[in-house]
Amino acid sequence: MPQLDVNTWPPQLFWLAVTFLVLYFIISKIVIPRTGGVIEGRKNQIDSDLVAAQRFKADTDKAVAEYEKALAEARGKAHAIAKDTRDKLSAEVDKERSKLDGELAAKIAQAEKTIQAARTKALTSVTALATEIAAEIVGQLAGTKVSSADAAKAVAKAQGN
Repeated sequence: MPQLDVNTWPPQLFWLAVTFLVLYFIISKIVIPRTGGVIEGRKNQIDSDLVAAQRFKADTDKAVAEYEKALAEARGKAHAIAKDTRDKLSAEVDKERSKLDGELAAKIAQAEKTIQAARTKALTSVTALATEIAAEIVGQLAGTKVSSADAAKAVAKAQGN
């Protein structure tokens, strides 16, 4: 094997050193700077993305706080509007209720007057009818004719007047 032959070692060592130096030069001057540049670019991009994310987070937190504040104000206004509307409707309902109560009271009073008039008329009719019936009964039982005035007195006495 030629690698183990001691006579071929010096040229092999020479070419090993030349190849090593050429590869070292290529890697140190071309590959590492490019890789370092890419790494540095990525690091810079990540740093700028983190700064932008922090800024967006702060903006989002601020927007959320403003939204919550606006939402609370809107709820307060909605409650106030609802309360005002309930108060107005309640006042209108109370007004209508009192108006209807007045109308119903007037109708009830009128109905009571009508009922009282009908009752009085009915009692008068009943009294007249009772007077006639009493005169007729006495006339048939006693065989005599009773005057209407006497029969009316007897009916009035029986009613307790």
